[in-house]
Amino acid sequence: MAYKFSFHLPNSVRMGLLIAALIGLFIGALAWFQIERERRNDLEEMDRRAYVIAHQMAYPAQVALQLPDSEAVTAFGSMLEGYRRLIGLAVYRTDGRLVAAGKGVADFADVLQQAVGKTQAERKDTVEIRRTADAHIHLLVSVIRAPDGQPQGALAVLHDLVGLDERATHRQALFGFWIGFIVLSLLILTVAGAWVLYDRPLNRLAEWMRRLRTDDEVGAPPIELPVARLASESDRLAALFRTARTAHQAQARAVVRADNIWTRDRLRAHVVDCLRGGQLLVVSNREPYMHELRDGKPRLIMPAGGLVTALDPVLQACGGAWVAHGSGEADRQMADAQGRLAVPPDDPTYTLRRVWLSREEEQGYYYGFANEGLWPLCHLAHERPIFRASDWEHYVRANRRFADATLEEAGSGPAVVLVQDYQMALAPRFLKESRPDLAVGIFWHIPWPNPEAFRICPWAPDLLRGLLGADLIGFHLQQHCNNFLDTVDRMIEARLDWDHFAVELQGHTSRVRPFPISVESWAERHVLTGADLERQISDLRQRYELGDLRLAVGVDRIDYTKGLTERFRAVARFFERCPNYRGQFTFVQLGAPSRTHIPRYRNYISELEALADDINWRFQTESWKPIRFLVGHHDGVTVHAFLHMAEIGIVSSLHDGMNLVAKEFVAAKPDLDGVLILSEFAGAARELSDALIINPYDTEQFAEAIRRALEMSPAERQERMARMRRQVEEHNIYRWAANFLTDLTAVPISNPQTQEIA
Repeated sequence: MAYKFSFHLPNSVRMGLLIAALIGLFIGALAWFQIERERRNDLEEMDRRAYVIAHQMAYPAQVALQLPDSEAVTAFGSMLEGYRRLIGLAVYRTDGRLVAAGKGVADFADVLQQAVGKTQAERKDTVEIRRTADAHIHLLVSVIRAPDGQPQGALAVLHDLVGLDERATHRQALFGFWIGFIVLSLLILTVAGAWVLYDRPLNRLAEWMRRLRTDDEVGAPPIELPVARLASESDRLAALFRTARTAHQAQARAVVRADNIWTRDRLRAHVVDCLRGGQLLVVSNREPYMHELRDGKPRLIMPAGGLVTALDPVLQACGGAWVAHGSGEADRQMADAQGRLAVPPDDPTYTLRRVWLSREEEQGYYYGFANEGLWPLCHLAHERPIFRASDWEHYVRANRRFADATLEEAGSGPAVVLVQDYQMALAPRFLKESRPDLAVGIFWHIPWPNPEAFRICPWAPDLLRGLLGADLIGFHLQQHCNNFLDTVDRMIEARLDWDHFAVELQGHTSRVRPFPISVESWAERHVLTGADLERQISDLRQRYELGDLRLAVGVDRIDYTKGLTERFRAVARFFERCPNYRGQFTFVQLGAPSRTHIPRYRNYISELEALADDINWRFQTESWKPIRFLVGHHDGVTVHAFLHMAEIGIVSSLHDGMNLVAKEFVAAKPDLDGVLILSEFAGAARELSDALIINPYDTEQFAEAIRRALEMSPAERQERMARMRRQVEEHNIYRWAANFLTDLTAVPISNPQTQEIA
């Protein structure tokens, strides 16, 4: 066995080395600059010294050059000899002939001859620094002129630069010593300081976090942390961990209970206990039943979406009233003067109260602020949110109108109000302003982003105050709860209790909890079964020319957050990689048009149709298409039939709070024969871990998941599906409603003085 040795420097040492190196480089650069500047000063001083000597010798040289060579040498005498740094002087005639020179100059005759020639040719002084094998010299050749200004000869002055070199070397050694001393001192001080201020406190924090993970009881986090915010964030971490552990323990205890399955009857009895004589009210933008005109006659349809799928069975089980926007073409003629009608039509169990909005109000409140602003803001789906002041005004007025309609339905008696989703963020505070005794909860069906993203909204503080009017705020995931509390902490003045996940604002306490939403069983939705179901499946296969093909299915509203583009491209890539499945396998996408008043959504439908056509054109044959894109509103019976017949269910959301289609696919597989391909960015991925979890942006991984699903053994399919069905059955919509209502009604309602939203 081979062992690999690794050495890891402590953070304090690495920090010290980095700081010492940076400062050492800085000081070294300064030292080099200083040494070079002093060296230039020495050379300039040498230039001045040479010119002084040349000036002093100019007149004697001028006189001597008028004499013959022998007399000139006698006239110069010892004046040309050097001393200390001065090597010596030499005198030349205009033809370059040497007249006289000091003894030390003879060794540099060749260098002097070149410099003198250059001076006589250019008729100006020459200053040079020459380095030879044995010497380093400074040379000045100055022109000697007669009284009439004509060149009479040249005077060469030679200096030895060895002394300057020795001085520079001494400076370098001195600077090097002090730089080394300073760097070493800084290294020691930085390492010691970093260990005291950072390493030791952070190691203590790490040890505290280890005990938090392993021990049941752990004290407060260590004090004197290097960053003050670490203490508060550590407290929050401890609160989150304790909350998650408590929830996990409670869930583990619930699993072993004999009465683990919640049913409609059990929920009905439980709600009676929770309401204590009051009534249950649901408030949402989307209505559970709407009437559209078909051939001039009203036709009842159930809108697509997880909210209706989740809450309609709750009200059918418990009774009460649902307040929603009447958006259908024939909604007014099917409701009474107050906008009420009993639903479901075949077996009425609760009241639908429709709220009327003008086209302008709907455009501003719903299509504008809610879906062009909040929807992309919360989903972080690469779509720029749009916020307009006029849309915000419509949003405030619409929320006020929904709250007023709810108060009318509540009357003067006790009631529990469940406000739904991002279109109704202000309604909780409006309700509590008028009726502080109401138990108001709001469930946020979409993700809650991080504080940095949410603060993009110009009216973010107003939205937070509106939500905090509720007694209970629910999200799908604990992560969304954490993001919400972080947002409140950053944006408004409120008191946060991280241990109990609660916010106190103006004397009113709002609790924040995760409630992963779910679905009811298909058996309770009056879908076809047995031979009727088989006939329906046969009809659908014949109508859409599916024959005996193996099928994958997707069921979604046509929305850019659902990852439909990525899904189509993955199917195309699958057929590129696995051509043997051409003619044997088809993907069917049921797409419900949504928010078509918004240009982005209209364009998106066209983009998807064009993409599907392009893929089909590339791969199709006369009798087979790889993709069947069925755009339209599909009723529950049809959706169930497609989910039941498909081998593979595909959910590829780019960002989703939960996505109930994933759970509906599992619920539609009583024979356990099916594989779910599920995006890791959908909340359902936390619960349905036996699905094939994919990153929808990774086309190769997505295509491979389709291949793996088609080739998965029957035994593995059944094992995975059995575990997912158990999860969906035990954590169904009735359990979700029971948990939410239990938490909402468990704490007495406080009656603070609330302030109206401007």
